[in-house]
Amino acid sequence: MRIRSTLSAVLLCALTAPAHADAVPEPTRVLDHKAAQRLAANKGLTLQWIDWNTRGTAAIRRDNGVWSLRGAQAGAGGPGRLFLDGTITEIGAGYFTFEGRIAISDTPDAGRRCDKTKTWHFAVTQNRPYYRLREFEWCDGLTDYIDIHF
Repeated sequence: MRIRSTLSAVLLCALTAPAHADAVPEPTRVLDHKAAQRLAANKGLTLQWIDWNTRGTAAIRRDNGVWSLRGAQAGAGGPGRLFLDGTITEIGAGYFTFEGRIAISDTPDAGRRCDKTKTWHFAVTQNRPYYRLREFEWCDGLTDYIDIHF
């Protein structure tokens, strides 16, 4: 029984480990300190397919000059899920770049799966109170609005 629970813990760690765990990232380039403070104090994230009223979490961690972002949102009473995990490589006035994984599952339709690791771009446009993912149709032609609110 103890071997099974240890194996389960190891598998859980392997499945939830960040995609960037093997690489030692460069320190985050902070070009605008006010924007960095705004991002660090964010008020959660949303994917329009899940719910704009019930925000998920977007946790920012700073470790030796490297900023990381890990976020998630789950549909209340539904199967939809959003997950982000990676490193913020640059923060500028009205934007940030993020290198890591974004995964969407079971939304807007059951069985939909989008999962990609790459460099992503988020920006504030039209004075909106959030950073929006700028790669809109990155998966299967649907437009996914992923927003990190401030």
